[in-house]
Amino acid sequence: MSSPSETLFARALQLIPGGVNSPVRAFRSVGGAPFFTKAARGATLITADDRELIDFVCTWGPAIHGHNHPRIKAAIAAALENGTSFGTPNPYEVEMAELIVKFFPSIQKVRMCNSGTEATMSAIRLARGFTKRDKIIKFAGCYHGHSDSLLIKAGSGALTHGHPDSAGIPAAFAQETVVLPYNDTAAIDAAFAANPGKIACIILEPYIGNVGFIKPDAGYHQHLRKACTAHGALLIFDEVMTGFRLARGGVQELEKIIPDLTCLGKIIGGGLPVGAFGGRADIMDYLAPLGPVYQAGTLSGNPLAMAAGIASLKLIDELNPYAKLDTLGRQVCTAALAAAQSKGLPLQAPQVGSMFSLFFTPTPVRDYDTALTSDAKLFGRFFRACLDGGVYLPPSAYESWFLSTAHEGAAIDRACEVISSAIKSL
Repeated sequence: MSSPSETLFARALQLIPGGVNSPVRAFRSVGGAPFFTKAARGATLITADDRELIDFVCTWGPAIHGHNHPRIKAAIAAALENGTSFGTPNPYEVEMAELIVKFFPSIQKVRMCNSGTEATMSAIRLARGFTKRDKIIKFAGCYHGHSDSLLIKAGSGALTHGHPDSAGIPAAFAQETVVLPYNDTAAIDAAFAANPGKIACIILEPYIGNVGFIKPDAGYHQHLRKACTAHGALLIFDEVMTGFRLARGGVQELEKIIPDLTCLGKIIGGGLPVGAFGGRADIMDYLAPLGPVYQAGTLSGNPLAMAAGIASLKLIDELNPYAKLDTLGRQVCTAALAAAQSKGLPLQAPQVGSMFSLFFTPTPVRDYDTALTSDAKLFGRFFRACLDGGVYLPPSAYESWFLSTAHEGAAIDRACEVISSAIKSL
């Protein structure tokens, strides 16, 4: 007899391409069929098959406080009493903007939208409109959503499924995107030299999370800032993942860098669909209705999403959870490295705070090419062993893991046991 998840997946396959609404959920790279989740609380998912799984995906980043947090639930319920969508400005939008500007000193004005893809797409359009230039620089392995200019050497689900460049993107669009290796300062200088006066912006995940978790070399971000300033290009930090997750002011706070524009999402929606982009006031004022760059959205600033995000950000302000999250992240990585050493397996475990990855490779991972040296087949076996033991990891060798404050205590101890055992079984 089929399990509830198997039955649901069979039905989904008939109606939804691949049976999923986001490709990496399909388990293609780790084997087997995906499970379906019917509920979640704290650090735990409850599947349609009534299994409880310790969750290291955290809904791909937003659940920094754990799943179904009572404060966020209460905020959504209170907002729901007044309606689901108005089509007019609402008070929550103003409060959200005030919080974002408070936490991110580089942001003077901010525009809400509905997803990280919308945020990065709009920031790129704004950069092109402001500079009156067409070309952009991005980095191999950085994923900035599925808009045409950015889905080129994009990592994440595209990499997992063997299609780093998507079909359906006109060659002319791709020609306006210069793709460079991450952590290579000489490549930056060469790109500006080869395209004088043509580059509108550099966009990057300041800490990469979409080809696994990768940190920058010392001084790398400073070099990007100087190069953009010298050549009249804008520096865009895509902090959809890292914003509010690694520090209240994101990676730019940790690295002491001031980008011109910042893209946000995930945590600022408290688990509801959301995106935002913001930066210098003179740049943001190029947006309609003040300026010539058009961007709009029927559900932008949705009151339910804003209420949930406000609750999430206020909890961060109250709890300042980053030291605790860093301790939890180091605990997992230390356990994994010890298990790998005892087994004689090469393993890299880059980690900052609540984001990290395990790469089965002897090569230190610092860019897209070195990430690809990780043994994806071995990761697939590791993933299955962890899932069998009750721990859910990102179903790809090329994704960041996430932690929440709810992992503290028994959940993290049990997860470390399962992860260590899974590594030793390889």
